[in-house]
Amino acid sequence: MSLLLIQGGTVVNADREFQADVLCDGGQIVAVGPQLAVPTGAQALDASGRYLLPGGIDPHTHMQLPFMGTTTRDDFYSGTAAAMAGGTTTIIDFVIPDPQQPLMDAYRTWRGWAEKAAGDYSFHVAVTWWDESVHRDMGTLVQQEGVNSFKHFMAYKNAIMCDDETLVNSFKRALELGAMPTVHAENGELVFLLQAEMKALGLTGPEGHPLSRPPAVEAEAAQRAIAIADVLNVPIYVVHVSCAESADAIARARARGQRVYGEVLAGHLTVDDSVYRDPRFEFAAGHVMSPPFRPKGNGEMLWRGLQAGSLHTTATDHCTFCAEQKAAGKDDFSKIPNGCGGVEERMAVLWHAGVNGGRLTPSEFVAVTSANAAKLFNIYPRKGCIVAGADADLVLWDPQASKTLSVKTQRSLGDFNIFEGMTVRGQPTHTLSRGKLVYANGDLRAERGAGQYVKRPAFGAQFDALGRKAALAAPVPVTR
Repeated sequence: MSLLLIQGGTVVNADREFQADVLCDGGQIVAVGPQLAVPTGAQALDASGRYLLPGGIDPHTHMQLPFMGTTTRDDFYSGTAAAMAGGTTTIIDFVIPDPQQPLMDAYRTWRGWAEKAAGDYSFHVAVTWWDESVHRDMGTLVQQEGVNSFKHFMAYKNAIMCDDETLVNSFKRALELGAMPTVHAENGELVFLLQAEMKALGLTGPEGHPLSRPPAVEAEAAQRAIAIADVLNVPIYVVHVSCAESADAIARARARGQRVYGEVLAGHLTVDDSVYRDPRFEFAAGHVMSPPFRPKGNGEMLWRGLQAGSLHTTATDHCTFCAEQKAAGKDDFSKIPNGCGGVEERMAVLWHAGVNGGRLTPSEFVAVTSANAAKLFNIYPRKGCIVAGADADLVLWDPQASKTLSVKTQRSLGDFNIFEGMTVRGQPTHTLSRGKLVYANGDLRAERGAGQYVKRPAFGAQFDALGRKAALAAPVPVTR
């Protein structure tokens, strides 16, 4: 792999920004400093007038996901390629076993699907049932496969929903292994009841979706998961926090000293629930995801959570179903496949609404789009930081470039864009994955199968040395 010297840009890390050149070699950053000498044979890339950011990390995607009787349009190649066009170089996807399916069987299936990925990838593994084989497989995943997080769906009754017994058993096992439990916080029993009630009232269209999953349903599940984690003294990560009530529950727990971490989606920060009242079924159904988009005001509270540090990461829950697939719920909103896209748009949307909107500094933007995820899932500073020894995952960012987001210009294979028509200022001009230019001024150069699986070490050292509640006080740097 050839030497590449990026000159004249403003490097932005989560702790500071500064003028520096960056030299990449062999897929790694080998030097960061002012006015570096150009090595013999090095390619030079002029970054004048632009920021140089760590490649984005989206900690919540679903590529090639079989769900609700169909499979998402984006697979691991098309999804990671689209991500690169938007400045995201690493995703953490989800292995979701069927009930009674061995975790290792599901994991091997997903690993096979992901071999076509253009960008780097890792996995959370869902615990959808419990017996001694699950206990054993969790150990294998952590100790041999580099999985340090386990997902728990508190929703989707009669499918993949965890009951409290499974939550307790899995949380305890995660603690033993030095892994992080994560939760999809919605009370599945209440959702099941409310769906039936909405349909009995004749609310069968997409407008019934948010009514069957009100904020209280999310808040109850978040509070329950937080309470279980508190009793067991295990850190917990709450995915796609969508409403003020859940954000408040996390903030209160953190104020008590509990290690609770919150993720928020770019969509929930910028889109509100009025989309479900649009008379066009295709438009309203295109926004059906869980938790749903919320009434205006919730988004601002999520922004405040990011600003205050009680919410930590931003993601997309990228899960693309086309109009034909969504039409399965034409007469019953509960049958609309849940999911929206956004892996390509996340960085630009967050820069525009966050940095341009005065809500985030550039360094805070880096924290919530890459560094915090890298720290929480123990791949920092290999990822999420521009420093010698890190992977050369880099984005040249033009803060003045603008673009109108549209399904017509997106790289994703989905046929809908929840940010349709939004004009954003701030765009990636170049994306590097392990030192290789994969996107340059609109030219996407993604290579099928070039992505690598990223192992994420357990937090065992902190658990042993500092005790259970201090597990994530200082994530261990990844050694090579």
